[in-house]
Amino acid sequence: MTTTTLTRSDHRMIGGVCAGLAERFGWKPRNVRILFVLSCILPGPQFLIYIALWIILPSRY
Repeated sequence: MTTTTLTRSDHRMIGGVCAGLAERFGWKPRNVRILFVLSCILPGPQFLIYIALWIILPSRY
């Protein structure tokens, strides 16, 4: 199910950010989580972006 707004998902493992992104773009949450973990191999602010999205994105409930 694709949603029109970006919210944290109810199917959360930690903060629901990856699952929320997956629902927004019509992907499987597992694939987004795998992409996030693989992106952590590269240098960059991945964890800071995740934490910022966790704080900024509204929860679905």
